[in-house]
Amino acid sequence: MRQPAERIFSSETLVKPVSALTSGSIPRTLFTFALPILLGNVLQSINGSINSIWIGKFLGAAALTGANNSNIVIFLLIGAVFGISMASTILIAQNVGASNMGEAKRVTGTSATFFFGLSMIFSIGGFFAAPFILGWMGTPADATPYGVAYLRVMFVSLPVSYAFFFINGTLRGAGDSRTPFRFLVMSVVLDIVLNPLFIFGLGPIPAMGIAGSAFATLVAQTLSAGALLAFVYWRRHPLTIRSAETHLLQVDPEILRSLIVKGIPMGLQMIVLSSSMVLFLRVVNRFGSDTAAAFAADMQLWAYIQMPALALGAAVSSMAAQNIGAGQWQRVSDIARHGLLFNFLLSGLPVFLIYMVETQAVGLFLPPNSPAIEIAVRMNHIILWSYPLFGISTVLSGAVRATGAVMMPLAVLVVAMLGVRQPLAEYGWAHWGADGVWWSFSISAIVAAILSSAYYLGGSWRSATMRVGVST
Repeated sequence: MRQPAERIFSSETLVKPVSALTSGSIPRTLFTFALPILLGNVLQSINGSINSIWIGKFLGAAALTGANNSNIVIFLLIGAVFGISMASTILIAQNVGASNMGEAKRVTGTSATFFFGLSMIFSIGGFFAAPFILGWMGTPADATPYGVAYLRVMFVSLPVSYAFFFINGTLRGAGDSRTPFRFLVMSVVLDIVLNPLFIFGLGPIPAMGIAGSAFATLVAQTLSAGALLAFVYWRRHPLTIRSAETHLLQVDPEILRSLIVKGIPMGLQMIVLSSSMVLFLRVVNRFGSDTAAAFAADMQLWAYIQMPALALGAAVSSMAAQNIGAGQWQRVSDIARHGLLFNFLLSGLPVFLIYMVETQAVGLFLPPNSPAIEIAVRMNHIILWSYPLFGISTVLSGAVRATGAVMMPLAVLVVAMLGVRQPLAEYGWAHWGADGVWWSFSISAIVAAILSSAYYLGGSWRSATMRVGVST
């Protein structure tokens, strides 16, 4: 017999009752649920920006280019397991919405085991393949040694990064976005403090150069992930696996099938985004270190622009999944509509602010009087405004994937990123120079917005299913 939703969580647990995402004002609930995710994304961007300032200002444009190329690789590898984590989050949210905590816990155990195994494979393989990966990307020769040193340490930190990522997704699926944010703050503060310490050295700590920046991330994430895990066990979170329940860590074939069938297409979405950026970067690198450094500096700014859409996409997905589990379909449509509204409000503001101080903004990441500053400003004129449009695709994909409709959002990205952006970038480079390359970025965002809207309005995604242990 299922427990009432309000009894699932005891007073000792850290999360609110599951009804928090399935009742009440939709805009207020969506905003308060998305806000910690957004603030966490902003903090991570600030962290990355500060790290880039240390690298770019003190180690040079070549070092910044090497770190930027390496971070794109790491983003690609996170995308490789993103789908498994997102599938797990949605399955947990649907079961929580249906008051089926037994299945939610089974999903958590199977997902954790599968997730950890993949992270170890990528970490070990990537460490040894780092020079070949950067070489294939066409990383400029002067930036390659920096990139290899940085990327190898990042590969070592990959299992910890994945663990942190997975725990955060699990908590969000259960309706808690605040706890992950608190420990993300801890990770960011540690990373910011440790970066100059490990880059330049102090006392017995040797100067590690660019590798020290990556090592600071490793230490910060290890301490924060360990503290988060200890905290959820201390607070007796209902999804923790206790000593008497270690059998739940054994892979359940039924759950694994759902994770793979639905998770791989969602993971491929991230891989398409990441690989399209890698391919785009190969075109950018042909212009030399100044243009590559300008692109790296602008990417730091663009991270802030895309954060609201990414946060809203994740929030819409978790919130919609709980309401689907509870059978409240009208709320799902309202959640998507309010997600789009918040996207334009929250993405448009940073676009406006950056345009107001564009030279000073890109100058934060580049040496004074560098020719890369002018290149970065021109790049922003053509690309920056298109990010809120791409947010349409991000938010609507979050809504439809909550039902298990994962193939069409993937197809939209393949068409927009690989079918439109990359060919246009190659053509633009050959015939129109840098401006032609930058316009391919904006045009692909328009295409993604149109295709995503057409699929969402078509409504066929509502008939999809992704549920394990939840009756329709």
